Amino acid sequence: MKRAGMILAACLVIASAAMAQMEMPKPGPELKKLDIISGSWTLDGDMKPGPMGPGGKITENEKCEWMQGGFYLVCHSDYTGSMGDGVGLSVLGYSADYKVYTYREFNSWGEFGDSKGTVNGDTWTWMSDEKMGGMTMKGRFTMKITSATSYNFAYDTSPDGTKWTNAMDGKASKK
Repeated sequence: MKRAGMILAACLVIASAAMAQMEMPKPGPELKKLDIISGSWTLDGDMKPGPMGPGGKITENEKCEWMQGGFYLVCHSDYTGSMGDGVGLSVLGYSADYKVYTYREFNSWGEFGDSKGTVNGDTWTWMSDEKMGGMTMKGRFTMKITSATSYNFAYDTSPDGTKWTNAMDGKASKK
């Protein structure tokens, strides 16, 4: 019994020494591109009537801050519109395995979303699969950065990813 305790203690000392020598992971350069989204924003949009609802104006206030460690940008939002008021939580990051940006959102209406994003110059494109009325639709959210404090956005849907219909568009301004 005493010998087992000594072996366990030795293993713990060796494991602790090995962990002390390991360097903590650091965020990759891809994550720096998400800096443009950090901060407080107001989004003013125009939702088109369709499968997502009756349409109308929508306003969203969003605050995005880096989580400790710098791997994820966490955003809290509140929104008002023709479909009612709500709040949301989203987390943005980068998957080195898949070489895409990630976006996961949860809101007070019980909805959640999972998108994969790419950036090409000043345009971000986030693709997703959406459930609408029992069907799976493709979703595409596009952000065109127009300055360090504004971007235009559009959300489009498609049954097959080839023919797209605009569901919402608008402008975001950094506070």
